[in-house]
Amino acid sequence: MKKVRTRFAPSPTGYMHIGNLRTALYAYLVAKKDDGDFILRIEDTDQNRLVEGSVDIIYDTLNKVGLHYDEGPDRPGDVGPYVQSERLPMYKKYAEELVEKGGAHICFCDESIIQAQRDLADKSGTPFKFQDPCHHLSKEDVNTRMVNEAFVIRQTIQPGATTVYHDEVYGDIEVDREILDEQVLLKSDGFPTYNFANVVDDHQMAISHVVRGNEYLSSTPKYNLIYESFGWEKPKYIHLPPVMKDEQHKLSKRNGDASFQDLQAKGYLPAAILNYIALLGWSPDTNQEIYTLEELTAAFSISRISKSPAIFDIEKLKWMNGMYLRAMSLEQFHELCLPTYKIAIVRECDLKEVSKILQQRISILSEIPEMVDFIDTLADYDVSMFYHPKMKTNREISILALEESLKVYETVENWDSVDEIHQKLSETPARLGIKNGQFYWPIRTAVTGKQFTPGGALEIPYILGKEETLCRTHIGLEKLRRSED
Repeated sequence: MKKVRTRFAPSPTGYMHIGNLRTALYAYLVAKKDDGDFILRIEDTDQNRLVEGSVDIIYDTLNKVGLHYDEGPDRPGDVGPYVQSERLPMYKKYAEELVEKGGAHICFCDESIIQAQRDLADKSGTPFKFQDPCHHLSKEDVNTRMVNEAFVIRQTIQPGATTVYHDEVYGDIEVDREILDEQVLLKSDGFPTYNFANVVDDHQMAISHVVRGNEYLSSTPKYNLIYESFGWEKPKYIHLPPVMKDEQHKLSKRNGDASFQDLQAKGYLPAAILNYIALLGWSPDTNQEIYTLEELTAAFSISRISKSPAIFDIEKLKWMNGMYLRAMSLEQFHELCLPTYKIAIVRECDLKEVSKILQQRISILSEIPEMVDFIDTLADYDVSMFYHPKMKTNREISILALEESLKVYETVENWDSVDEIHQKLSETPARLGIKNGQFYWPIRTAVTGKQFTPGGALEIPYILGKEETLCRTHIGLEKLRRSED
């Protein structure tokens, strides 16, 4: 059996788009499911779209999500180079050979000739397809003109039977040759187009399975004609459904939609992002949703890839990210949060305790600053916040709770640990003959000035420290007492 070899072949044009990363993941899974090779190839033939630093972004992204390739520009194998711009002489050689075999021809037409045909098609209301007059040139004419004129090498598509090929996701695809345009294969500057370079590279690198977006379904017959002209074995095709932002619009890097780097900057974990995008277009045969990369590799099958578009749901990703955060040890979670704490918290406090109250409550790391802003600053708040119907608090109960909490704070001998504060506060509601919520709600309101906080009355006084807790409690009492006037 031929060894499975797949490739991820991005263009270095900026950040890693989510759709591109999913293609990389599926290509990786197809290979590793059968102990095959996963290859990284940089497709930089479109020199006008290159963005400096993009290749490093590709390396960094694949490394962060654990998609370690077996061969690539920085991990050379036997079929390099793995950067297309370093393979230019080979493309020229193959393009010239394709001309000799009748699968391509020399074309001297400039844009004005092509535009004239396009305008004529528009006027007549017929679909545009370039009819190349260079087909009629003799070999002698071609050789003479090549000396002084710019030219491209364009694919030759002879009339014939409808082309049919099999895709592992979409089944048999039938395309009429009449609608296939004769694409440019080698540009006048000597650079190949994507349409030619990817075929040559896939053949040279012994790629067995081509994994790419379904926008290439209609182009594949043209690629197959090139394979046939050379007499090369065709790969298996796996075309993937698009990733959509909604029912009408694709996710698009050009439209500023979220990239891997954007999501990571907002506090999403690489492992959670990878797990989530695995489920955008592929479904397991169980109800499991949380997967390690190893588990994905074991569970993955091409037959479970969907034909239907997948909608990117940021709320589902947020939920999944929260599951990953809560599955961490406290030490792992704390280390992850420390860089954010350095920016978000100025007051000296027990940051490990902050992590304890946050871990079960946040979904993404970017939620931390807003959740902990009360630690440094007590915002002005309305006294009505003390009155909570569900907790059955009113003015009198709130005053009682704060007065009693002050008494408790004064009896605490060890403010260096949360334990004594926790114990003495938790004993107080029963002693006062009130419900826990009636005691804790006013305390939390006074020390935070917020309706929603990650921790409550039993943890926050310790985090703030005795002096700040006393100060904020007195402010709360003053608000309540003035409210009687």
